[in-house]
Amino acid sequence: MSTDKKRVQFRAPNRLIDRADALAAVLGEDRTDILVTALREYLQDAAHDDKLTQDIAAAYYDAEIDFEQLKALVGAEEAANIQVLKQQLDDDFIDEVADA
Repeated sequence: MSTDKKRVQFRAPNRLIDRADALAAVLGEDRTDILVTALREYLQDAAHDDKLTQDIAAAYYDAEIDFEQLKALVGAEEAANIQVLKQQLDDDFIDEVADA
């Protein structure tokens, strides 16, 4: 895992932060560790959600995200598969237009 870090700031409901603080106290960690772990686990779970993976692929096909972002979201192997499919779709489109 990379040691590069980026500072972020966001607003969250008091109750959610209170729960994170309580868990941090129980585990002897700080709030940041709890939030980073929760975010990491959420993103990991999201990468294995078929509907979300389809949405991510569609965003890549529509050039809303680049390949590096795709890879960060779904992993290198799945990203490579999506990239190949995009290339095949693009080639098929070019062939269809050429035949028209």
